[in-house]
Amino acid sequence: MLLPLLVSFTLTFAWLWFFVRRDRHPEPAWLLARTFGWGMFAWLVAAALEASLGRLLNSTLPLALLLVALLTALVEEGSKFLAASTAISEASFDEPMDGLVYAVTAALGFALMENLTYSLGFGARAATWHAVVTTLAHALFSAPQGYALGGLHWQRGRSWVVQGVVLSVTLHFVFNSILGSAAGWPLLLALGLVVALMIVLAGRYYLTFEAFARQIGDPRQGSHPPPPEQQNPVDRPG
Repeated sequence: MLLPLLVSFTLTFAWLWFFVRRDRHPEPAWLLARTFGWGMFAWLVAAALEASLGRLLNSTLPLALLLVALLTALVEEGSKFLAASTAISEASFDEPMDGLVYAVTAALGFALMENLTYSLGFGARAATWHAVVTTLAHALFSAPQGYALGGLHWQRGRSWVVQGVVLSVTLHFVFNSILGSAAGWPLLLALGLVVALMIVLAGRYYLTFEAFARQIGDPRQGSHPPPPEQQNPVDRPG
């Protein structure tokens, strides 16, 4: 039991450090810790809602399995989004990069709780592999909604946030559907392509916000310029 716990904690905080270190204007530790805690609580909420699915969880019908995968993705990404949203009213949420930082922080809190409970229910070996696969996956699932939250600093409308959450749910649904299918090289290849797509998306989001952060300097000392697509070509960060 000690091994999966050690793996879960190590992976969670290693990925948290990896994502948070990219923030040029670091967030206060207390707010990161609070958001992480809300992410852990979000798992409890999601687990309670998923338990209510009842017979669907035990069904072997293909359509039922797809419905379970979709509902699971919707519940989990919605819960993580609400956890990340608890930070947006704080003064420290002062630049687009913060949307990604808090979304990933909430997602990793969610992943840690999931891994801990998984180890209790399925044993050390299964829990260790689960932690290796899903810890990063949860962070990557949340990247689109983090990008959408960051867009609030560019006065994006609600539809922009909805699109981000929908993309997160879609990636989660596709990932779960492939992971729950029978093993085989085509499915493993498809799973690898989905993970690669999520990594590319997360990387592009971070690069966009990093370029913006370099341009504005410390957001507490001035107003924000318009988003990159509204700037003149000569003014865009290169």
